[in-house]
Parts: sequence; C-alpha cells; structure tokens
Amino acid sequence: MKRLRGKTRDADLVCILDAFAATITPRCELVHATAFELLVAVVLSAQCTDANVNKATAKLFAVARTPQAIRDLGVAGLVPLIRTIGLFNAKAKNLVELSRLLLERHGGVVPAERDALTALPGVGRKTA
Repeated sequence: MKRLRGKTRDADLVCILDAFAATITPRCELVHATAFELLVAVVLSAQCTDANVNKATAKLFAVARTPQAIRDLGVAGLVPLIRTIGLFNAKAKNLVELSRLLLERHGGVVPAERDALTALPGVGRKTA
C-alpha cells in the first residue's frame, strides 16, 4: 500500500474524519436529564461501572435532582441512596460540598469553564 504524505494525506484524513462525524453520534451511557445530574453521575462513576451508577442515580434522583436538594439531604441522607457505589462515604461528602459550592458561587448552575469545574470537590480534569 502506498504511503500518503503531505497535503494528500491531510486531505484524506479530513475526508475520513468528516465521514466519521457524519455517521457516528457520541452518546453517554450515564442516565441524566440536566447538566447537574450528569455532573453527579460522573462524580459517582469514579471506580464504578456506568450500570451501577445508573442504578444508584435512579434512587438518588427520585429524591434529589438539584444542588439544593442534595445539600439539604446532607451526607447522612445521601449515603443510603448511593451505598451501592464504591467509596460512597467520600463521594457523598464531595457531592454535598459540590452542591453547596454550586449554590454559593454559581447560583446552582453547573459552570461551563474547566477551572470552575475543577474547583469543585470530586471533579478532576478528566471529569471537567
């Protein structure tokens, strides 16, 4: 097979990428309806399968779907809802603090900026 170089190779790569973009639709396996629910699900997904996260968030989101509701639950109220997730104690603390900070600093809205996201507990660069 002949190796392509320079502009020909670049044009072929662009053509291939365009074909992928036209036919492949990325999707998220985590069940969510809002940006906040997605953030919660992603924080819970560390060291856990998406299937287990979806089971836990089904219980959680039946009770609390907003930063205010999760903050009001507190760690003690949150732990029983996410107990099936690994590291649930640490994740519960992070979610309660994350919710508090979203309310205080961002009016309860998930920020779009990476720096603002990574300043939240439980949110690293990969999550942001």
